[in-house]
Amino acid sequence: MASIDFANKEIACKLVYYGPGLGGKTTNLQYVHDHAPAQSTGSMVSLATETDRTLFFDFLPLEAARIGEFRTKFQLYTVPGQTYYNATRKLVLQGADGVVFVADSQWSKMRENVESFRNLQENLAGYGRSIEDVPYILQYNKRDLSSIAPIEYLEFLLNNRNPRVPSLEVVAITGYGVFKCLNAISKLVLASLVRRGGR
Repeated sequence: MASIDFANKEIACKLVYYGPGLGGKTTNLQYVHDHAPAQSTGSMVSLATETDRTLFFDFLPLEAARIGEFRTKFQLYTVPGQTYYNATRKLVLQGADGVVFVADSQWSKMRENVESFRNLQENLAGYGRSIEDVPYILQYNKRDLSSIAPIEYLEFLLNNRNPRVPSLEVVAITGYGVFKCLNAISKLVLASLVRRGGR
């Protein structure tokens, strides 16, 4: 959950990019870190495994929203995509204020998308939380490739709750839609924070 620094009048919110391996989570964070104004990002930390990485850094929007006297910053994290790193995925997910689920749009990745989304729900349940209680959006990445599922099919698989959550088309490698996704999840998290009275 959001941490409050009373001395610096700052609220830090944790955003986790979750999804199947090689779906584009790391590419999202690298694009944000490389293209945001230098004064708005902290150093990127990379914890490497044999085949995947967990990245995180602080992101302080230049036009950061305020809740009362407190300004907000965001801590962006990725989780390793491979299932055998589930303990790490669960640990990174702990205390998340919002989630961006990064789905791989390729037809060949549909099963992995569904399994990873199910894993997200299971890991949240391990902390006594439900996906319905956590602000999240769906990112349909790799929309520039040829063998991709239509948006309607991805919505059928992953966005079949009522009401549906925001979903956006992205090409993370070029940056198309990356900041739009970050803005969308940030707004949901801040609105949730205000409803909870900053807790």
